[in-house]
Amino acid sequence: MKVVIVYLHGKRIGEKLFNYMFLYIRMDPIVILKRVHKTFLLGRRAVPALRGVNLDVERGEFLAIMGPSGCGKTTLLNLVGMLDKPTEGRVVVKGRDATSMSDDLASDLRLREVGFVFQNFNLIPNMTVLENVQLPMRFAYMNRIRMESRARMLLNAVGLEDRMEHLPSELSGGEQQRVSIARALANDPSILILDEPTGELDSEMGHEIISLLKRLNKKSKKTMIMASHDPSIASYADRVVRMLDGKVVG
Repeated sequence: MKVVIVYLHGKRIGEKLFNYMFLYIRMDPIVILKRVHKTFLLGRRAVPALRGVNLDVERGEFLAIMGPSGCGKTTLLNLVGMLDKPTEGRVVVKGRDATSMSDDLASDLRLREVGFVFQNFNLIPNMTVLENVQLPMRFAYMNRIRMESRARMLLNAVGLEDRMEHLPSELSGGEQQRVSIARALANDPSILILDEPTGELDSEMGHEIISLLKRLNKKSKKTMIMASHDPSIASYADRVVRMLDGKVVG
C-alpha cells in the first residue's frame, strides 16, 4: 500500500492510498511576477510605469487586466512577453527567470512559447494571409510542407479557409484580427499575449473575436493574458485583475 500525497503550488492539499504507485503532482504558475518595478526615463525625469507588481498566472488560465490608459497594462504584457525587462523584481516564464536571461535566449523562448495579438493587427501588408501566418514558423525553421499544412489548419480553425490568398488590405478588421490570432498560434505557444485585441473593432465584431479566443482557450488550454479597458470584453476571462497607477489594486 502506498500513500499518494498531492501538492498544489508547493502546498500539501491531500493524500490517497493506492496499491501500486506513488504520485507527486506540483502545478506551478506559468507566469510569476515578484515585486516588479519598471521605470522609464523621459529626458532626465524618471517615470514609473509599474510599482511593485506581484502576480501569478495559472497554466491554462484566461486572465484579463483592466485599467485606464497609462496604468501599466501594456508595460506588464511586454515584460511577460519578454519584450522588455523590469527595472527591479523578477519575471518568471515557464520556470525560466526572464529577468537575467540573455537577449538571444529571451528571443528564442519568446518565439516558441509566446504568441502576440495586437490591437492594430500588425500584419505584413504585401504578404498574403497564408504567408503572414507562416512567418513565425519560418523564424523557427519549420520545414516548408509542415509550415504550409499548419498555417492552413490554423486559418481553417479561425474561419478563414476561403481567404488564404488575399492580402490584409482585402479583409475586414475582424478578418484581419482572425489572421493575427492564427499567426499568434503558429508555433504552438504556451502563452498568448492579447493587447486590447478588440480595440479597433466595433462592438459586435469585438464580441465575436473574444468569443473565438475563449473557445480556443477552452479547447487548447493555452494561457491567455489580455489587457482591456472594456468590462464586457474582460467578462469573458476566468479572472480579472485591475490596475491603477502602475499597481495591482484588485
